[in-house]
Amino acid sequence: MSAYAEFDKERQEVDTLLRQGYSITSIQEDLDGARVKFISSEPGKSSQELLLLTADARKHVTTLLFAGIKPVTAIETHI
Repeated sequence: MSAYAEFDKERQEVDTLLRQGYSITSIQEDLDGARVKFISSEPGKSSQELLLLTADARKHVTTLLFAGIKPVTAIETHI
């Protein structure tokens, strides 16, 4: 899979969760990538976690945060 295809797959996963009403609650960076946790604003839905491996997908998440995607709770970051 090309680098762009990997990024596009991860970007679509993030965007799908956000469209479904999930909000980013934490981002944890390590050598494996970035673990991004999402919670739903709807009661009864479980939280989701994505492991983003590409740098472009991690930049996409950060851009969404700075662009005004409002999290439900304070965002935790661990580097």
